[in-house]
Amino acid sequence: MSRIGKKPVEIPAGVEVKIDGNTVTVIGPKGTLTQAVHPNMSVEVEGNEIKVTRPNDNKENRSLHGLTRSLIANMVEGVSNGFSKALEINGVGYRAVKKGNDLELTIGYSHLVNMKTPEGLTVEVPDNNKIIVSGPDKQAVGQFAAEIRSKRPPEPYKGKGIKYADEHIRRKEGKAGKGGK
Repeated sequence: MSRIGKKPVEIPAGVEVKIDGNTVTVIGPKGTLTQAVHPNMSVEVEGNEIKVTRPNDNKENRSLHGLTRSLIANMVEGVSNGFSKALEINGVGYRAVKKGNDLELTIGYSHLVNMKTPEGLTVEVPDNNKIIVSGPDKQAVGQFAAEIRSKRPPEPYKGKGIKYADEHIRRKEGKAGKGGK
C-alpha cells in the first residue's frame, strides 16, 4: 500500500472541500482550486479528513494513489497558506521592476524583458535584485518562477543570471585555471 496515498489529508478550519464525481474543488481564504481526479481513484470526505482509496493493486493504480493524495494535499495547503518561490538576480546592472501587473527585467540584453503575471499569482519585488512569486496553486507558482529563471539562467563562471534563492551554483575555474604545457 502506498505510504503517501493511505495517509489522510487534514482539512484546516476555514477550508471547504466539494467532491463532484471525479472533480475535487477546494475553497479557502487564499482562493479556489479545482482538480480532476483519475476515474480509478475514489475520494471521500470523512469528518475533517480527505481519504483517497484505490480499487486494486495494479501498477497504474498504485502510482495514481500517491499522486492523487499529493495533489489534493497541495490544493488544501495552497488555499489555506499559499506557496511562494524566491528568485535572486546576480550581475552588474541586472535588476527587476514591477510595472503594474507586469514584471520588467533588465538582464543584459539590448532590450527589456517584459513578463505578464499569470491570473491568480502575485509578484513582489522587494529589492531590485529579488523577486518573490506567490499564489495558491503550487504548480503555477513553480512554472512562472521557472519561466522567469529561463530568461537568463545562472552561468557557472561569474554566477551572473537569475537563480532560485535556495539554489547553489557550481562554479567553474576560467582559462587561467588550466595547467600550462
